[in-house]
Amino acid sequence: MSIKNRLRLLGTLGVFFIFTKAFSQTTASSYSALGLGEFNYGGLTHNQAMGGLGISYGTGWAINNVNPALSTRNTVFNFQAAMTYRNVNAATTSESETLDGGGLSYLALSLPLKSTKLSMGMGINQLTGVNYNILVNGDVANSNLSSVNRVEGEGGISEAYLSTGYYLAKNLSVGLHASYLFGSTIRTNQLSLLDSARNQIGATSEYYERFTVADVSFKGGIHYFFKVGDGKNIHLGAIYHMFGDIRGKQFAKVADQGEASDPDTPGDIINNNDRGTIFLPNRLGYGISFEKINKFVVGLEAQFQDFSQYRNFAGESGDLGESFKVGLGAQFVPDAFSMDNLLKRATYRVGLEYIQTPYVVNQSQITDVGINFGGSLPVNSLSLVNMAVKVGTRGTTGNGLIRENYFNISFGFSLNDNTWFYKRSFE
Repeated sequence: MSIKNRLRLLGTLGVFFIFTKAFSQTTASSYSALGLGEFNYGGLTHNQAMGGLGISYGTGWAINNVNPALSTRNTVFNFQAAMTYRNVNAATTSESETLDGGGLSYLALSLPLKSTKLSMGMGINQLTGVNYNILVNGDVANSNLSSVNRVEGEGGISEAYLSTGYYLAKNLSVGLHASYLFGSTIRTNQLSLLDSARNQIGATSEYYERFTVADVSFKGGIHYFFKVGDGKNIHLGAIYHMFGDIRGKQFAKVADQGEASDPDTPGDIINNNDRGTIFLPNRLGYGISFEKINKFVVGLEAQFQDFSQYRNFAGESGDLGESFKVGLGAQFVPDAFSMDNLLKRATYRVGLEYIQTPYVVNQSQITDVGINFGGSLPVNSLSLVNMAVKVGTRGTTGNGLIRENYFNISFGFSLNDNTWFYKRSFE
């Protein structure tokens, strides 16, 4: 890559990092109304296609932001980005509605400071997403009136991170991922009263709440592998993501519809950008993978987070419980050295995910089951086009709950350059 092209690429990256404010509405789920929304466990596009596999395995051609210890395997300059789209059919026993959302899901960059020994990475990634719109009809007790509640939410928490990986000893790597957390979740509840003829009585009242995060978090990782045959390895990995008390500020107000978000209009201000904290539980993950070099990988991983410890800005638990995820994933390359057949050099991936979400509704904990698949197609000697698809179902229509059948697609690219740190003798 010429100096001019490198400068152009760095300029493009700078524009992305400066002007990308958040990753809006990459989530679409009624259950994101609870807690801080829906958490992202899946990693980057290539991880998502394998059920989130990334704690115990990584390659030199793809950034690993799941386990920072595996960044030592990135022996080339790498830049990745992806867009995500999600479509959800949410249904109760009597009604159904379609939700969708999409947008930029991540930007990531990896630099091998000392090939196979020391690496550095940076990026922007969405940690949680909030996107819901729920209409609730009910009767007002001891009257002939009825009520209509429209409950909406949007936003989420993102991270801008720096990471490093270090090859500590033979086959053993460690890593650290430091994040600056930012972003806002906005929630509104609009209430209207209707008479028996369905005519509105009085003005619609609105509760508006905005919580804005500004804090840091840290994630540590470790990876070890050993040979079990000619060209065959067993990989072991673990991560620990520390959150704890997350600082932020909250604005909350009750007023007439359209005026609750404005602090200067009439209404009752509950929080006037008051500073405080929420408590997020730490996350633990570990996994094991079997690799046949340049042929296939299969792995099993798990992550745990006890959201019964979660506390919102008011110190309330928010109807959340223990959460865990189990992912089984694999990838396969027909012929990594094929020169005349692009499809044989492509990487094909598949995965299964089972998630016990933190959401507890009507004393029922919501589960999520998904099937993943995708792949990476080489576009030149090093760079790739990546895709991941997930089809799954969450919840049930029983016990007054909502069942969500969903379809996710992530489409992105990986720009790699193995000449970045090599001095050219001539152009």
